[in-house]
Amino acid sequence: MQRVAGGRGMTGEVLLVGTDPLAMGSAADTAWLVRNVLLVDHRVPPDVPAWRIEEADGAGCRAHAALRHRAFVAEQGLFAGTDRDAADDDPRTRVLVARAVGGAVLGGVRLGPVDPGGPDVGWWTGSRLVAAPGAPRGVGPALVRAACATAEAAGTLRFDATVQDRYERMFTRLGWSRTGAAVVSGRPHAAMTWPVGRLAALARITKGPLGGLLAGMHLGGAGFVGDDGAPVPGTDVVAACDAILPSMVERDPEWAGWCGVLVNVNDLSAMGAAPLGLLDAVAGRDASFIARVLAGLRSASTAWGVPVLGGHTQLGVPAALSVTALGRTDRPVPAGGGRPGHAVRLTADLGGGWRRGHTGRQWDSTTGRTTEELRLIGSAVARTAPAAAKDVSMAGLVGTLGMLAEACGCGAVLDVAAVPRPVAATVGDWFTCFPGSAFLTADAPDRAVAPAGPATTAACGELVPGSGVALRWPDGSLTPALPGPVTGLGPATGGSA
Repeated sequence: MQRVAGGRGMTGEVLLVGTDPLAMGSAADTAWLVRNVLLVDHRVPPDVPAWRIEEADGAGCRAHAALRHRAFVAEQGLFAGTDRDAADDDPRTRVLVARAVGGAVLGGVRLGPVDPGGPDVGWWTGSRLVAAPGAPRGVGPALVRAACATAEAAGTLRFDATVQDRYERMFTRLGWSRTGAAVVSGRPHAAMTWPVGRLAALARITKGPLGGLLAGMHLGGAGFVGDDGAPVPGTDVVAACDAILPSMVERDPEWAGWCGVLVNVNDLSAMGAAPLGLLDAVAGRDASFIARVLAGLRSASTAWGVPVLGGHTQLGVPAALSVTALGRTDRPVPAGGGRPGHAVRLTADLGGGWRRGHTGRQWDSTTGRTTEELRLIGSAVARTAPAAAKDVSMAGLVGTLGMLAEACGCGAVLDVAAVPRPVAATVGDWFTCFPGSAFLTADAPDRAVAPAGPATTAACGELVPGSGVALRWPDGSLTPALPGPVTGLGPATGGSA
């Protein structure tokens, strides 16, 4: 008999697969198999969780309010008469409750923007964490974890709480950090923050390996390390090349073709170059699929008025697309031309909306623009001639600012509330998405900026000594976003990777 081990079941037995028992040589062998083929005892019902956490409905909010009043007003005396405040009247405030199997509310927590009624700048607070008397152990920590996940899903980049000192250890075990001390109604509290790692993770995944991969290569020539394109030595030509994610080509081929043009035109525009032409390399399973990719590329080529000069096509292979662009300027704008004290400005087209199927990741501001509008936006860097510029790419707004600062040999501070942002995008999504047409520039604070047609330009930060990127909040406080250099390529003045 052939026997194959396949893992362990609920009984702890090794899972075995054998031949038909009737084909075995003896009754003992048959008994051995019958004894061991029991994989799961279906008579034992699976464990049922003691509670579940959900966003509260009206009844849940009332139950949470009753628990809050009992704990914070009647028993602890932290508030006189009521613990209600402006956050309870803010429609953006969310309440999470833990419900027992029978529906009873075992506890709850409240979270929402730090400024009730004011703009949501991606800074939320959690409050009114309470558990019912006799609630099972673990309800409180489970509510805190759920609040963190909910805040991050809502696009927050800073999540704070003020907790009683006796609960500081619990929050610390859950990954929170103490930022200071506070007093509420004469009682000592700890100011704490949850580390939102979304910005650093995106920069690390998309750009972190570059320094090691490209070590020893002389990219762009002296003064142009880390740029979006590369000046061709001895000419006024700038070359750029971008590949589109294969998964995106596969699931949205027309949009992939459009973006193949968009990202390359952006690369040229960030260096102040006027586009001359494009070359494409496209691959796919069959001619009909490749025709869809090329249809998007052709539409974008027409929209920007940039001709496709040639390329390469391969059939019968997985989907892929890369595009090379050529542009011209006699004064290329480097990414590394800034210095501490320079103002950081964002020029972004806030029109349009999320691309269908890419909500929160790709903003489409270009498919509805005219050729004249696209050219006005794309020529803004050339007409401004700032000290440094980069287009916002896959690393997102903050990751791209980190790369610009790294090329300049310094750090940067981004003023969160001053960043131009579409109404339909949360701060977290806007700071991490591909925003269509958006450019970061750095220059002296008093330098004039050329108009960019339908795009919006605003000063929203500055270059500073050091490295990495910090976020400045409306209260003037700073929180780290990127701890250090993004790519490892080093400053542009070094002239090599």
